[in-house]
Amino acid sequence: MRLAESITIRTNRKLSAGVVLCLALSLAGPLRAESPAHSDKKASQEHYGLVFGTVWSPKDEPVAGVRVKIRRENEKKARWELYSNRLGEFEQLLPAGSYVVWADVKRPKRAKKRDQGNPWSPPQAKVQVENDIRVDIGLHLTE
Repeated sequence: MRLAESITIRTNRKLSAGVVLCLALSLAGPLRAESPAHSDKKASQEHYGLVFGTVWSPKDEPVAGVRVKIRRENEKKARWELYSNRLGEFEQLLPAGSYVVWADVKRPKRAKKRDQGNPWSPPQAKVQVENDIRVDIGLHLTE
């Protein structure tokens, strides 16, 4: 509307809305033109893949409400944290790369002893995420 008002003030004539719209479009140039810098940004964007998994109990039943953590393979801390839904499933969109996915559960009592012969680690899976694909995994909890 400001464009129409400024044209009306300068010419001291009232122009129809169609004429004003044509003038505005001709001044704006092509609507879908992309600059070369914009097309380079699209080419440099990372590709993402979907990690989809299910948390299973020792009796092979899906488990809801289990905290699942995901980290890059070369890092120590988890970057993503989510919970399994009522069907025991979880999903996370990740950039392409190597990841470790694990269920964050309490250690069994027998593993809390400082016995070197009984090492315990949470159920985990190594995942390789490629460009625009879905990776299915399962995390099986132990007793």
